[in-house]
Amino acid sequence: MAIVDLANLKTALTPRARLLGLDVGSKTIGLAISDSNLAVASPLTTLKRGKFASDIARLKEIASERDIGGLIVGLPIAMDGSEGPRCQSVRQFAANLLALLDLPLAFWDERFSTIGAERPLRDADMSHRRRAEVIDKMAAAYILQGALDRLKNAGC
Repeated sequence: MAIVDLANLKTALTPRARLLGLDVGSKTIGLAISDSNLAVASPLTTLKRGKFASDIARLKEIASERDIGGLIVGLPIAMDGSEGPRCQSVRQFAANLLALLDLPLAFWDERFSTIGAERPLRDADMSHRRRAEVIDKMAAAYILQGALDRLKNAGC
């Protein structure tokens, strides 16, 4: 399918389909899933990046198992609003993904996702290693929740 504006994403979804949020990093991909009402994002898992084909195979499997109708991909825009090499990498990943996965995809500005995801983990009683294991899926949930809130508040 195609990259769509967030405002148009909801119309591209089948009824009760869920959204999958992705926080694409160089070593991992954090995943989060919405409920079927597109109101609440929940952390799902973190995939360790391998070969692109195996990463896509796993994403296809998850999309099929979880009734995913669309994707929200975090776009690592710089604080000044510019797009650097990391954005280019994520955009290329998304383009490659869409060539093999027939779902609509929208980008979401992820500038504050890691900070937002780390905040509740700071007070949690867990080791630094355990926090590192969950931060990517928490960031994906933060990204997805931001997009869901925008969809709800914009009346999309």
